[in-house]
Amino acid sequence: MSQVYGLHAVAGVVAADPARVRVIHVQRGRRDRRMQELIDSASSRGIRVETVERAWLDRRCEGSHQGVLADCHALAPLGEKAFEGRWRELPAPHLLMVLDGVTDPRNLGACLRSAEAAGVQAVLLPRRRSAPLNDAALKAAAGAAESLLLVEVGNLARRLEWLKAQGVWLVGADGSATTRWDQADLRSSCAIVLGSEGTGMRALTARSCDTLVSIPMQGRVASLNVSVAAGILLFEAVRQRGGAG
Repeated sequence: MSQVYGLHAVAGVVAADPARVRVIHVQRGRRDRRMQELIDSASSRGIRVETVERAWLDRRCEGSHQGVLADCHALAPLGEKAFEGRWRELPAPHLLMVLDGVTDPRNLGACLRSAEAAGVQAVLLPRRRSAPLNDAALKAAAGAAESLLLVEVGNLARRLEWLKAQGVWLVGADGSATTRWDQADLRSSCAIVLGSEGTGMRALTARSCDTLVSIPMQGRVASLNVSVAAGILLFEAVRQRGGAG
């Protein structure tokens, strides 16, 4: 079982995957408009809502719960065989995201939020060297995780080669690359590949990419947070495809 807390995150899972929600706990005395909308949405889907004291929520949640917590069935990523079976259902041009070794749950959740907002069709996560889809990740994703096709990958390099065989162009983010992020052609089917917060992609993953791009820094910091880089690259693809001005 997992728990999701915060108004955006709980509203997201109620809307996207209500079958996962076992019960929603709402802080006693919270009946503002946003909370009432959430309660009405849950009730209309047959989800049980219980009132609890704020102290109870404080004990259950590591971060800001905004007066609401949902006990949910665990979110299980799709296996690789199931992903292959779903592949024909995904319309071209494809837009995918691959995360190689993002180990901070909050960064993982923020990447998933950007991916959902950009219309990413699937997110590939390695079975090892990846943050868990825990409470912190789901809160940072703000309901996006339930709307995405998440795929757990055993051998990432082999799966990247499979994607290339399906006609997917692999675009890796690398701070030392000479090609700027806005110079890559992202209009055809592509997967944006991002590495860990500290060391970036593994060498084998980088070699699997068809091209590497960088986001030049104008200040003193050496690199962007991985979730920020994900948003920039994904929405560049959206822009090139005519989805943004």
